Amino acid sequence: MKNLIKILIAFSIVIVTGMNVNAQVSVGISIRVAPPALPVYSQPYCPGDGYMWAPGYWAYGDDGYYWVPGTWVLPPQTGFLWTPGYWGFNSGFYGWHQGYWGRHIGFYGGINYGFGYGGVGYGGGMWRGNTFRYNTAVNNINTTVVHNTYINRTVINNTTIVNNHTSFNGQGGIMAKPSQRELQASREPHLNPTSVQMARETSFRADRSQYASVNHGRPAMATMDEANKNQRSQATANKDQMRNQRMNVQKQKSNHHEGNGGRNGKRKKNH
Repeated sequence: MKNLIKILIAFSIVIVTGMNVNAQVSVGISIRVAPPALPVYSQPYCPGDGYMWAPGYWAYGDDGYYWVPGTWVLPPQTGFLWTPGYWGFNSGFYGWHQGYWGRHIGFYGGINYGFGYGGVGYGGGMWRGNTFRYNTAVNNINTTVVHNTYINRTVINNTTIVNNHTSFNGQGGIMAKPSQRELQASREPHLNPTSVQMARETSFRADRSQYASVNHGRPAMATMDEANKNQRSQATANKDQMRNQRMNVQKQKSNHHEGNGGRNGKRKKNH
């Protein structure tokens, strides 16, 4: 597989920290193999006010494509929105265009990531002053926890990705072109993914179960909620294993003590 894939690391890749004028224009990695289709998954509940949804995506690692789970994440500053990254096909290669934070939503390849990201713009919510309001028509919101909500049903109700699974732009994928508004958004000052977002991408790169070559395009952990549940389940299993080990050790010590006590306490018969 590796002999068939040519990896080109662009020298124009942008440093992950600090302000950036046009990070998404720079292609960080290009390969010859198309990314898998987007998996079907449900959005977990928003954990609280201020969080914004960053959809899951296929990244590329040492053994091909791997899935980075969708997650609710805090924006780097008030008023910023998340423009997702996307894969674009051009001149025989699939290139990754990094997502970014900015005042306006830019071009993300026309990819239907769902949950307000229908391919153009964002219908999942809006800033009103220093408060972010959530559109419950496309987001999974518990209104007893998050109170700044509204309903706009003109946006396609898509709390589960079930429609267009195509994960890349270009020939064979979504043939969308950026609008003037999206081009303008890409030229505005913006911020790269937060350190939390980058850390998650790095973390799942090391998880073999997230690779398409292992899960065949159906990752078990499609969202961070599922990943956290898996971690809690694993932690519980580890605790049970440790408890059982301690009980076995104590049982062995007890049996050994009783055996020694029985031999040492045996009296000699009087003749």
